[in-house]
Amino acid sequence: MSIATLEYAEQMDKQDKIKQFRDRFFIPKTIEGEEVIYFCGNSLGLQPKEVSSIIDEELESWRNNAVKGHFQGTKWATMHEEVASLSAPIIGAKKEEIAIMNTLTVNLHLLMVSFYRPTQKRHKVLIESDAFPSDKYAIKSQIKYHGFDPAESLIEVRPKQKGEVLDQELIFDAIAKAGDELALILIGGINYYTGQIFDMEKITRKGHEVGAVVGFDLAHAFANIPLHLHDWDVDFAAWCNYKYANGGPGAIAGIFIHEKHFGKSLPRFEGWWGNRKETRFLMKDDIEPAQGAEGWQISNAPTLSLAPLKGSLKIINEAGMENLRRKSIELTGYLSSLISQIGDERVYVTPTDPNERGCQISIHIKENGKTLFEKISKRGVICDWREPDVIRVAPTPLYNTFREVFNFYRIFKEELETL
Repeated sequence: MSIATLEYAEQMDKQDKIKQFRDRFFIPKTIEGEEVIYFCGNSLGLQPKEVSSIIDEELESWRNNAVKGHFQGTKWATMHEEVASLSAPIIGAKKEEIAIMNTLTVNLHLLMVSFYRPTQKRHKVLIESDAFPSDKYAIKSQIKYHGFDPAESLIEVRPKQKGEVLDQELIFDAIAKAGDELALILIGGINYYTGQIFDMEKITRKGHEVGAVVGFDLAHAFANIPLHLHDWDVDFAAWCNYKYANGGPGAIAGIFIHEKHFGKSLPRFEGWWGNRKETRFLMKDDIEPAQGAEGWQISNAPTLSLAPLKGSLKIINEAGMENLRRKSIELTGYLSSLISQIGDERVYVTPTDPNERGCQISIHIKENGKTLFEKISKRGVICDWREPDVIRVAPTPLYNTFREVFNFYRIFKEELETL
């Protein structure tokens, strides 16, 4: 049976061992009432059906308990601890190495307060050149805040051609070349543009060999691929929870700090929620820092953002990251194979190896890519366009199907032929 048939896709769906999780999410519909092909979980995950009841429970507690809700019912004062516990197996960390707080770029700044401590000798920061722009803004501003010039202190590792997959040997070479001038490595675990997975374990090891601190932006990696941050000896990481974690638009974010840094005399910005919970409400003049990553917390976490995230993380843990990863490889592998069958020189996919990408493949369109994106969008496909030449497509294993992959291919092929 040819893979480029609906029958093949339906057979794959029948064999899918986690297909039941799709029923736990709302699938957007077209104005005609048909389900869209939603391949945009890399920007915003879909809403779990239980979110309404989860939020209603907190609204009811607010309505009936008012301030007492902090310590009654779902106990708002400790809900962030529950979310940290649910996050731990997803990133391969101990609960105490995680804090749920703020938003991604805010957290990167707070982490760099502690982990970017430049000297006249060691002041350089290494990043991939095609990193998400907000990461660059944050790093450049931190460099300037410390009195250095980004033109001299920022090392951007570039692929041989802009927008292409980055040969990771170039990262390792850049680390070795920077040597004892390198203060910090801060790279995306998965590149937002190409979809490439970086070898976080090896990058961490190479960075430590030259005395650098190593951190990762896991915006596109959290709840996408299995992670083992503690075992990899990563110093710190930060992520958002509105993509593959399905925490809702602008959802509260998370941080990881390896336990080896606990108890060290690290500078950090502090606020009352960073107190030990036993003394948090005693309102002392001097802080008694919480043990672990919670010591980096500044303010109490927003309950109405924590609640739906807690519900979604339970679903992810129920499905299991290994199962999700297995299906992710199959979905993107199927889509990549279908695209390659089109045989159009104007179109190519990155990364080509399913093991080197997460849920996302990036389809590069050499000519009229934006027009093609608009055409498939009008036919009920929701993905996204990134300048200058990429349609990002993210078949997400929790709620997407092989049938949807086939239908995307059919629509894509038909519209490509009209260009």
